[in-house]
Amino acid sequence: MPTSRASSSSEPSAEEIVTVFNGCFALTYGVKMRGGADEPLYLPASQVSPAELIFRENFPASALHEAAHWCIAGAHRRNSLDFAYTYIAAPRSAGEQELFFAAELRTQSLESVFAETANVIFNPSADNLNCDISAFANAIARRRAQTDEWLNSSAGMRAMQFCQALSGLKEVDLTNG
Repeated sequence: MPTSRASSSSEPSAEEIVTVFNGCFALTYGVKMRGGADEPLYLPASQVSPAELIFRENFPASALHEAAHWCIAGAHRRNSLDFAYTYIAAPRSAGEQELFFAAELRTQSLESVFAETANVIFNPSADNLNCDISAFANAIARRRAQTDEWLNSSAGMRAMQFCQALSGLKEVDLTNG
């Protein structure tokens, strides 16, 4: 159950997002989210431990980004280290950066919905300080209708469940105000 905050305008903590994610998926899918890492990482379940979805530091936006990756990933990718993605660190060539944007468009579009729902500031990420993200930001905005349609489909069921649970973070507890 989400923690109530005195103001619905404040950004939730990473801990609150972790609580929501784990409440939605730990038992049903055998996955636990946690922060505190230098770099994000997804570890599939083993015979002795649940899957782990690990995000950077204690950044709420990083938690939402990794949750978006997990919600999009099918069963096969959820059984693979880092969802079987190959990561190319910056600096990247122009072609490598375009591939990064193409791979991240769906994820960051869903992340933007999660951020809006949870009242977290969303900033598109190029994961590269040396490039212009304006075209990518526009592509994310243009993809919103498609993301909403996917959320309301059976394929988007986990993401919708998380989105609905995140909406509870905006609720104001008037008894503690």
